[in-house]
Amino acid sequence: MPDIAAKIIKHNKAIVVIFTLLTIISAVAMLFVHVNYNMNDYIPEESPSTVAIEVMEAEFDSKMPNLQVMITDVSVQEALAYKEMLGEIDGVSDVTWLDDMFDLTVPLEMAEQDLLDSYYQEENALFSMRVQEGEEVQVTDEIYELIGEENALAGEAADTAISQSMAFTETMYAAALLIPIIIIILVLSTNSWIEPVFFLTAIGVSVLINLGTNIFIGKISFITQSVAPILQLAVSLDYAIFLLHSFQEQRKNTASPEEAMQLAVKKSFPAIAASAATTFFGFMALAFMQFEIGADLGLNLVKGILLSFISVMIFLPALTILFYKWIDKTEHRPFIPAFRNIGKGILKVRYISLILVFLVIVPAFLAQQETNFIYGVGEQPEDTRLGRDEVKIDDLFGKSTPAVLLVPRGDVAREVELEEALEEIDHVSSIVSYNKSVSPAIPPEYLDESVTEQFLSENYSQIIVYTETESEGELAFSVVESILDTANSFYGDEFHALGESVSLYDLKTIIQHDNTVVNYLTVIAIAIVLLFTFRSLSLPVVLLLTIQSAVWINLAVPYFTDTPLVFVGYLVVGTVQLAATVDYAILFSENYMHNRKVMPARQAIMKTVDDKTFSISISAGILASVGLILWITSTNPIVSSIGLLLGRGAILAFIMVLFFLPAVLFVFDKVIGKTTLKAKFYREDH
Repeated sequence: MPDIAAKIIKHNKAIVVIFTLLTIISAVAMLFVHVNYNMNDYIPEESPSTVAIEVMEAEFDSKMPNLQVMITDVSVQEALAYKEMLGEIDGVSDVTWLDDMFDLTVPLEMAEQDLLDSYYQEENALFSMRVQEGEEVQVTDEIYELIGEENALAGEAADTAISQSMAFTETMYAAALLIPIIIIILVLSTNSWIEPVFFLTAIGVSVLINLGTNIFIGKISFITQSVAPILQLAVSLDYAIFLLHSFQEQRKNTASPEEAMQLAVKKSFPAIAASAATTFFGFMALAFMQFEIGADLGLNLVKGILLSFISVMIFLPALTILFYKWIDKTEHRPFIPAFRNIGKGILKVRYISLILVFLVIVPAFLAQQETNFIYGVGEQPEDTRLGRDEVKIDDLFGKSTPAVLLVPRGDVAREVELEEALEEIDHVSSIVSYNKSVSPAIPPEYLDESVTEQFLSENYSQIIVYTETESEGELAFSVVESILDTANSFYGDEFHALGESVSLYDLKTIIQHDNTVVNYLTVIAIAIVLLFTFRSLSLPVVLLLTIQSAVWINLAVPYFTDTPLVFVGYLVVGTVQLAATVDYAILFSENYMHNRKVMPARQAIMKTVDDKTFSISISAGILASVGLILWITSTNPIVSSIGLLLGRGAILAFIMVLFFLPAVLFVFDKVIGKTTLKAKFYREDH
């Protein structure tokens, strides 16, 4: 490291120029990275619902409806006129209404009431349609212009349009709030007005390069775009703080800034490398998720952490040496006095801390496994236009979630029996099929293709089952299971099922498996890094118990408050919180082990608490600010959920490191000494 540091310092101008050019190129490249807003694209290709979608598109040359439009106070003829206008909008296809299911030359009184109620009630018409992927914002804007304020629209396409139109705006809004807060925190924690600019520049460069290099990946999810840059900033800012604090310490004992920086790079490298490694491998675990949104976010964060590490170890030393005089010229007195005698108070309550955590940890572990989850994006807030529209449609037409069955064509009698069995399932409101809408007695060959093509393909018959449930939840998934079991009893594995509820049911199965895999991989990976960092059998257990307890308590809160939790947030934060906040425990434990070599356990704990409380509080404060601002600024339930969990998790991790970790280190001091290679603990009898 000294040789590398010397070369960095020697070529500091060239390094700053190279990183500046890379940042400019990346900033331009990021404008051309495609952002994917369709969550279904991240469900594994081999999952049953994904296979069913491919069969549907191949056989019927169409896709599932993803938007509903409700027009109020219209006659049948006016509704038909609206249907035509909706169909003429570019990007809209397969507009479906009552006339596709029933001959409107026949009096409406002759129609089945369930069928009629699905499309036309009390002079209110409900249309279903397909919006082309990538056209959601433009199409929904045109529909809003057509239907005005008094009518309503809802559906996946509308959710996607909102996410797409708000993602960039909300990211900029979050950054606009976050950066001043981080600067204030950093100014309070340093003795120079310009140092925070150095911190943010080093990490900001790596964030922009990370975003720009996504052009080689091709596309990223909107969750990654919204969350990854801010997470990378919050998690890796510590690396820059470690290095510059070390530089300032070394300047007190060296003749030149260049020599001080060489020593700072050498001395801070192990701590920064260990911190980066735990985060790196923690995020890497996300890449093993079958639900590919995890891999998308995980690989982006892994790349970001690696780039942050390179930026801090190469670019920041070069930048600092080039402009170190600015640090000297902008020095100010410390705004916050040094923490003293906190350690004494922490030790006094050590047994209370241990008892409280051990009383809470088991209920928290059990509770976080019983939380009610949302597997999609969840409902839109009612203070938004889309949220109000969803309520309007539900109030008039009730919940109506379609599931489509594709069954082998040819055996009409078996189809009729299946449809009768499906009608017997609780919460199935209606069924639309060739047999129901036309007649099982009329051979399709005698009818025009325009009548049969929506129900029959060369190989399959399409049966649409409407349910009176939400798109997800315990009841919705129970109904989906009943539909699948019923279809299986008639057709075995020869049928296909698709629809939002079916996809989310698949997703539930997939990511419950992912949860187990990711949690185990994260814990194992971080444990191995800690094992090599401390060369101890006991310390990895102590550190993981400290942070994992904070994770369990954090994820148990939604259970005790009876708040459903977006599962993507649960899965991501379980990994991110552990990977990001274990750094606090590492920093504390490294300092304790150093102090323990020259003083008894009690003094070592008190000194470590006094010395490290401030720096850990700065890191936790930044991460908590990031999370809480994401929660406040984002209208997307997934991003907002991740933000709240992350903010609360950072605060809990800080409390655990400040109270629980010192108590465990003190109580189990002898065990740690005996299970750590070359611990060389101070002994008072020597």
